Amino acid sequence: MVRILNRQQVMTVLQMKDCIDVLEQAFAELATGSAVLPLRIGIRPPGGISLYMPAYLQKMNALACKVVTVYKENPTKYNLPTTIGKVLLQDSQTGDVISIMDGGYLTAVRTGAVSGLATRLLAREDKGQTATIFGAGVQAEMQLWAITEVRDIKQAMVYDIIPEAANRFAAKMSEKLSIPVVPVTDMDKLLDADIICTASSSMTPLFDGNKVKPGTHINGIGSHSPNARELDSAIVKRSLLIADSREACLNEAGDIMIPIQEGAITPDHIYAELGEIVIKKKPGRTSAEQITLFKSNGLAIQDAAAAKLVFDKAENLGIGTIIDI
Repeated sequence: MVRILNRQQVMTVLQMKDCIDVLEQAFAELATGSAVLPLRIGIRPPGGISLYMPAYLQKMNALACKVVTVYKENPTKYNLPTTIGKVLLQDSQTGDVISIMDGGYLTAVRTGAVSGLATRLLAREDKGQTATIFGAGVQAEMQLWAITEVRDIKQAMVYDIIPEAANRFAAKMSEKLSIPVVPVTDMDKLLDADIICTASSSMTPLFDGNKVKPGTHINGIGSHSPNARELDSAIVKRSLLIADSREACLNEAGDIMIPIQEGAITPDHIYAELGEIVIKKKPGRTSAEQITLFKSNGLAIQDAAAAKLVFDKAENLGIGTIIDI
């Protein structure tokens, strides 16, 4: 029997705080060796790309594969989104498929949640902090939501190259989070925040890293290809750099690869993986003046952990459609 969960049903059961907590378990498994994380597989049929992201978390009994497709002509030709994602969850004891669920909202929340986890582990713990979000899309919303779950945020600022998008973001998130969220274009004000998240589609650095104040925590989220970066070499060099995966950062992340190519840093500048901080193999922030930087590429263990969380909650609440395949 297979439990089918659509987007609305996933949204009903998947909360940010819970997702942050299960991702902590997932990254602990990755650091201790009980996670299996094969390389992402990509196939390019005519018109698009199909990506397969499998993972297994032994202690969490989470065995899953996310399928993500990107077909640029979908909106005009077929009235479908450009990007479509589904997650297939298996029973880790029998191998049988137990659920197929929408992966769009799940991916958005788990991407925000990993920044929430990094912020919880690395950001200063002062009361009444401020946050800046670069970008005003769905992922930017998830980033701010996650930050407010783990730190006391008194105000947030948002910057987007489209002013209307920043205005919509500010209105929506002010209501959702019950804190002032304001559009800001002054870069000095934006960089005066305690926590900065970059969740844009920019191919080039968003700000001058020399102007970031001591003690800031940064989550680098938006760029995930070798030729794109949201962060310049200056801020990468100044920061204590934590990766979700060293391998992914050195092979996929322009934020890290380009500074290495420029000679600004070496691969050894990656201080730790997030899982190593989770299990306390290495300490995180060691002073209030330190700048900490978490670089996220997105790992399939996040999908597996989130999918297991969604399935367990849906099963307990009797949500979804059960079919016999």
